[in-house]
Amino acid sequence: MYVIVGLGNPGRKYEQTRHNIGFITLDQFAQKHGIKINRLKHKALIGEGQIAGEKVVLVKPQTFMNLSGNSVREVFSYYKPDLQNLILIYDDVDLPTGKLRIRKNGSAGTHNGMRSVIYDLGADGFPRIRIGIGSSQQMELADFVTGGFRKEEKEVMEAGVLRAVAALNCILESGIDAAMNEYNRKEEAPKKE
Repeated sequence: MYVIVGLGNPGRKYEQTRHNIGFITLDQFAQKHGIKINRLKHKALIGEGQIAGEKVVLVKPQTFMNLSGNSVREVFSYYKPDLQNLILIYDDVDLPTGKLRIRKNGSAGTHNGMRSVIYDLGADGFPRIRIGIGSSQQMELADFVTGGFRKEEKEVMEAGVLRAVAALNCILESGIDAAMNEYNRKEEAPKKE
C-alpha cells in the first residue's frame, strides 16, 4: 500500500497558488487514474484506488500548510503503510520553477509544511517529490508562496506537474531509485550553434 500526500492549503482562495502545487499535482494524478479525492476523514480529503496492482490512498490535508503533520499523522496511524511507502509532494522555493527533485528521505529544509509532518511523525525517512516554484526577492516569502502563478510561469509549472505525475507512476511501477534516476537528471543546456 502507498499513501501519497499532496501538501497545500484548503479553500478557493489558495486553489491556484504556488504553495498548492502538491494539491494540484495530486489532483492531476487522481484524474489520470480515475480516483476521486472527495471523502473527508483524518482532517483530509481522501481518495482510494488501485494503481500498478497496489492499493493507493491519495491525501490532501485540510489543516492548512503549517499544520499538515496533524492530518498526515492521523492518516499514517490509520492506514499503517511502510514509511518508505508514504510519499509527499510539495513546493520548493529553492528549486527553479518547474524543476523536480525526488529524494528517499531528508530534512524539511525551509518548508513549514514538511517541518510539521516530520515533527508529528517523528521521522523523516519517507520519499518526497519537491516541485520548484522559484523564488522572489521582491516580496515577502509568505506573499510569494500564497500568490498565483505569473503568466510566464504557467506553462513551465504545468510541465513540472506532468513530470511529477509521471514520476509518481514510475515510483509505483519501478521503485524510488528508478524515479530518481529518471527525473532527477540535469536537463541539458541548449547547444550553441
